[in-house]
Amino acid sequence: MTRPITAGVDGSEESLAALAWAAREAVRRGRPLHVVHAWRFQGQGVAGTVDRDTQERWVRESVAESVGTVTARHPDLTVSTEIREGDDVAALLAAAADAETLVLGSRGHGAVVGFLLGSVGRQVIAEATGPVVLVRAGDEAAAEAAGREVVVGQQGEPEDSADVVGFAFEAAAARGAAVRAVRAWALPTVFTYSPGSMALADEAGGLEQYERKALGEALGPWRERFPDVPVVEHVEMGSAGQVLLSAAGGAQLMVVGRRARRTAVGARIGSVAHGVLHHAECPVAVVPHT
Repeated sequence: MTRPITAGVDGSEESLAALAWAAREAVRRGRPLHVVHAWRFQGQGVAGTVDRDTQERWVRESVAESVGTVTARHPDLTVSTEIREGDDVAALLAAAADAETLVLGSRGHGAVVGFLLGSVGRQVIAEATGPVVLVRAGDEAAAEAAGREVVVGQQGEPEDSADVVGFAFEAAAARGAAVRAVRAWALPTVFTYSPGSMALADEAGGLEQYERKALGEALGPWRERFPDVPVVEHVEMGSAGQVLLSAAGGAQLMVVGRRARRTAVGARIGSVAHGVLHHAECPVAVVPHT
């Protein structure tokens, strides 16, 4: 079965931008588009509320209107819809499990709205088994014009970031774009480099050369698989989040990995992914490490 590109919609401007992005991605990749909306009955007894059937009708009409806009733009695109009453997180995680990619709207710069309100976004991004792409309201197709790079953050050993780098190369190939692979490094401490790593760095001719070698090894298999995708290797000393953001000024998509951590207050997605999600101007794909 062909897995769809799935968009979560809630009527917000951000989610409509996410839906438009997901539709373009589905066309590029030859995938169907699946649209998901989760809603809760607000109840009666409060001034201004409506009965359950009326609320459901409004929901279905809103989703149909949003989908109609997409099908008008992409008449050959196969589109399905799913309207669920119940928990937002459960609906989105179930949809993500069956999707090639889940696409949601994001405000960025602090507050996150719609499906990403409060703990919903943290849980979906942290627990989704596949990539989740966050799209802002101002995103437009023109941003995907030729010449704009797909920026990907690479860290650790090649196998640690294989899914992340692979997603970036696939996205770039579908767009006819270049990949800018970014690896940030810091001055050595007992927390950032093991004695074994320091020995390898000495053999490589210093820390920067060690990092360049590590990036090249991580990219090697993907260069072979996608020989037509231009690649820029970007190695820079500094905080990973800041280096990624500084490299993404002309990007059409940024790709970062995440290792979800559970704490007493719930799932956390890591400081790098969190910072990029809030401050990157372009859509951001968060890809779970295997």
